[in-house]
Amino acid sequence: MSTRTTLAAAVAAATLNTAVHAQAPKAPPDLAKNVVLVHGAFADGSGWRGVYDELTQRGYRVSIVQNPLTSLADDVAATRRVLDGQDGPTILVGHSWGGTVITEAGMHSKVVGLVYVSALAPDAGESTAQQYQGFAPTPYFVIDTHEDGFGFLNLQKFKAGFAHDASDKEAAFLRDSQVPFNMSAFTTRLEHAAWRTKPSWAVIATEDRAFDQAMLLHMAKRIGAQITRVSASHAVFMTQPKVVAATIDRAARESALKVAQR
Repeated sequence: MSTRTTLAAAVAAATLNTAVHAQAPKAPPDLAKNVVLVHGAFADGSGWRGVYDELTQRGYRVSIVQNPLTSLADDVAATRRVLDGQDGPTILVGHSWGGTVITEAGMHSKVVGLVYVSALAPDAGESTAQQYQGFAPTPYFVIDTHEDGFGFLNLQKFKAGFAHDASDKEAAFLRDSQVPFNMSAFTTRLEHAAWRTKPSWAVIATEDRAFDQAMLLHMAKRIGAQITRVSASHAVFMTQPKVVAATIDRAARESALKVAQR
C-alpha cells in the first residue's frame, strides 16, 4: 500500500512538474548586440562616427558598411558581406538611400530589426524614384548629374540642402568628400521588402530638406515603424547621434520581445 501511494504521488508530481514547464513562458531570444550602419548616397560611412561612439559605449558591436554607390545590387552585396560577419542577432540601420539598401538586404537571417534614419523605404516591386511621386519638390537638394550617369550634390547648395545644422567646417568636409552616386540605381526595383516581416523604427528629421516631410511620414507609417522625430537636417545621422543611437538601442531591446511574441 505504501509503495502504491509513493508511486502514485511520484507520478502526480511528475505530471504537475511537466504541466508547469509546459505553461512557463519561453525566454526571449538574446538581445541584438550587433548593429550594422549603412550610409546613403553622396556620403560615406565616416558620418556615423558619433553614433558609433554612442553605441559602443553602450556595449554594442558596431560595423559600418562602405557602399560603393554604383548600383543597388552592389550596395546590397556590400551590406550582406558585413552581415555575414556578425555573431548573432543584428539591428540593421540605414540613412537616406541606405533605407532602400536595408529594405532589400534586411532579409538576411541575422537581421531582427530595421531602423530607418530619414530614409527611403520602398516595397518589393517598387523603385526608389517612385517614392517621390505625389510629394513636394525639394529646391535646396539639387543633384548635378554628369555625362557618365553619376551625380554629385550641387556644391553651392550643399549645406542648405544636406546639412544646414552642421558647422561650416563640417558641412564643407561633407561637401568636398562626396561619393558619386550612380543615378540609375534610383530606378531599380526591389525584389524584397524586409520591413514586411521584420519590425521597424524610424527617425525623422523635421528640418530635412532632401525629402518632403509628408513623404517621410508616409513611408514610415506604411511600414509600421515606431517614429521618433527630431529637429535636424538631412544629416541627422551625424548631427543628432544621441537621438539616433537611442532609437537603435530601443530597437535592439524591443526587437527581442517582438520576435518572442510571433
